[in-house]
Amino acid sequence: MNKVIGNFHVAPGRSYSNGNMHVHDLANYWDTPTSERGHSFAHTIHHLRFGPQLPEGLIKKFGAKDMPWTNHHLNPLDGTEQYTRESAFNYMYFVKVVSTSYLPLGWNSRLLNQHETGDESINLGLYGHASDGSVETHQYSVTSHKRNLAGGDDASEGHKERQHARSGIPGVFFSYVSF
Repeated sequence: MNKVIGNFHVAPGRSYSNGNMHVHDLANYWDTPTSERGHSFAHTIHHLRFGPQLPEGLIKKFGAKDMPWTNHHLNPLDGTEQYTRESAFNYMYFVKVVSTSYLPLGWNSRLLNQHETGDESINLGLYGHASDGSVETHQYSVTSHKRNLAGGDDASEGHKERQHARSGIPGVFFSYVSF
């Protein structure tokens, strides 16, 4: 399997390519007084997944309160809320994605060849769900970082020793690598 690296983001300003770089023209954004910007990069991630949704039965089984060690099978960013009043704030999420196969008990590997060519009868929304009960999808883990672009420390977060430079692009950024 090839390693896939990518990113996606929500950021202000007109975006364009300059050479091989994706950049944002932030001149108008920075020239607008803070009181007139009228927004921040506070956000809620309702749902983020890579690949097909697991069947409801598996989600209930893996997410049961009496089995907390199985939470890694769910989407860790689901329901994440970040709040700030600052319009010059940066949130970064670093995501590691791993291909995952869920196979039912008694699954027979001889059936694999039948599914490699694809099943033409799979309905839209069931991609990755084979007729033998297996599910091909992805799991991910995430670390995050947030900072005020004015610089300073993280004393309000309990980390006064953590210093930030004064610069950057405001927005919400996701950087991912798939193995």
